[in-house]
Amino acid sequence: MNENADPAEIFRQESAELLEQLEQALLDLEQRPGDHDLIDTAFRALHTIKGSGAMFGFEQVAAFTHEFESAFDRVRKGEAAPDQELIAIALNAKDFIRSQIERPEETDAVIGVCILADLRKLFADAQARAPIETPPATATEPAAKSATWRLSFRFNKDVLVNGSNPLLLLDELRGLGDCRVTVHCDHVPPLGEMEPDVCYLEWEAVLTMAHPRSAIDDVFMFVADDMELKVEAVDGAAAESTVAAPETAAPIPQAAASPAPAHPDHATGAAETSAKRGGGTETSTIRVPAERLDEMMDRVGELVIAQARLSQLASAGGGTKGVAEEIERLTSALRDAMMGIRMVPIGSLFGRFRRLVHDLSRDLGKEIDLTTAGEETELDKTMIERLADPLVHVIRNSADHGLEDAETRVAAGKPPAGNISLVARHAGAEVLISVSDNGRGLDAKRIRAKAEENGLIAAGAALSDAELYQLIFQPGFSTAKEVSALSGRGVGLDVVKRTIEGMRGSFDIATQPGKGTEITLRLPLTLAIIEGLLVRVADARYAIPLTAVEECVELSDADATRSKGRSFLNIRGELVPFLRLRELFDEPGDPDAHQKVVIVAAADTRVGLVVDQIIGSHQTVIKSLSKLHADVPSFSGATILGDGAVALILDVPHLIALGQARETRIQSSTPEFA
Repeated sequence: MNENADPAEIFRQESAELLEQLEQALLDLEQRPGDHDLIDTAFRALHTIKGSGAMFGFEQVAAFTHEFESAFDRVRKGEAAPDQELIAIALNAKDFIRSQIERPEETDAVIGVCILADLRKLFADAQARAPIETPPATATEPAAKSATWRLSFRFNKDVLVNGSNPLLLLDELRGLGDCRVTVHCDHVPPLGEMEPDVCYLEWEAVLTMAHPRSAIDDVFMFVADDMELKVEAVDGAAAESTVAAPETAAPIPQAAASPAPAHPDHATGAAETSAKRGGGTETSTIRVPAERLDEMMDRVGELVIAQARLSQLASAGGGTKGVAEEIERLTSALRDAMMGIRMVPIGSLFGRFRRLVHDLSRDLGKEIDLTTAGEETELDKTMIERLADPLVHVIRNSADHGLEDAETRVAAGKPPAGNISLVARHAGAEVLISVSDNGRGLDAKRIRAKAEENGLIAAGAALSDAELYQLIFQPGFSTAKEVSALSGRGVGLDVVKRTIEGMRGSFDIATQPGKGTEITLRLPLTLAIIEGLLVRVADARYAIPLTAVEECVELSDADATRSKGRSFLNIRGELVPFLRLRELFDEPGDPDAHQKVVIVAAADTRVGLVVDQIIGSHQTVIKSLSKLHADVPSFSGATILGDGAVALILDVPHLIALGQARETRIQSSTPEFA
């Protein structure tokens, strides 16, 4: 980690993981309110955020989290049940903590006061109902007795560096009961020899409390491996003691320049900490800034380009063939390793949508379950980041438009709770992400009526159901009868279309009336380096993403001389329209004698692209077009060839749409007898 890293930024990164754990634990707790492990997981996350916040100067975060933690402690002690209302308030509190950390200057403290007031009121109401709901204690039940314990403890010298604050721990001890603390300064060196980040003090405490002995262990749960603790019963109970790392123990392994909190994390599926405590062995994972990954990816891209140039020199007889082969091998290995670093399990994205579905269920008054599969499927981190918004819109659309309310579902013979399913899987060089629901399905007649009303299609236009379903992705299209906070403005699915196509992806729609709808997003594995098919049109060269290429055929003389108006190829009994790229790009001169056709596909549509020559496969390092050329149609980027020339990358979905639109215009303007 960078030695000059901002400690506040380190805390923000650590707290983001802890808040994610807290949210997942709360959502699980709503389904399994009796699971004490989930309660402990939520409590540990709060406890760590509170301690780390105070250490890094986030005093407001520490203060609010302390109040939240104290209230939530009543759940841990069984004084309140984690019902739906409590979970809703706790999730709001989590959102407020996140806002305090990420945007402290924009966060209104009044919101936090209201959240805590809601919590206190909820507990007060629960306590008021307790005499009615809870049977009175019988005379044979013993009253809780106070016990007195003598504690002596000292910390490893680097406890402050590891992110712990002994003063906060003393405050927690005082919160358990009557606590008298004595400080021992026997090991404090002269002022000139003191180090500011070393803890020299030792403490003794006499604590009288009604809590069980385990309450003391809970106070020190996060620093048990960084201290020596001895606990003795004073009032006749059997003496208990816990001895941890002695003073002579080797220091805990720690990242040299990382002041981030290093509390162990016991939550299932949570990211591992940067160093294991006690064992002294480091984990195999590290946190790498995204900027460094992007920079390294650029270097790999330049190496691929250099390798291509060297290969061209070798083919010209420059005597460097052996070197070129070695460079090619190294480049391929480095590329694969780099791609592996960038790959992230999509489960990190799927987890975010549990909260979204939870809130949608509450806002819409519908019972909605979310199921996921394929969380281990890996995708480029850049793709993961750009996928969040499109999936949010698709899920919201499924919940609002697709799923019926409970009464309607029961009347249709369905279970009252609707289901939204998220599934990811690999398919060759693509990743398929499906969002499906078991709702009412799409209504083709209603979509057609709305499209005609909005002027998207002509009245009575001959369109298949599949073509009609694609209209829901048009800007401004919505079948909602009223504009609400969730829908009605026709913006959401338009965002999905633009974003997915901007990622060189496509989408399919499958629906069954009364049974549900499935939208499948087809995405490339990465946006950095792809395998491409290099072709020539006149004197220019172009790259076609190989994942979109189905086959290559030769353009026969009959097809070449056919009327330019209506151009189709007969591919094994199927008519496939084709576009002449020479005409499309206004290239001068006559075409080659033996032209080739590259058959490309997106979704269920196939189009042929007529080129003069197919050069071969090419490792395509994608470079973004400049701002002046970003809106040029038909191209999604550019790459640099081995001779230093630039080849544009064809935007296959755009070309297919262009071919469809051209054929539609021709058919509508050509008489039937032509």
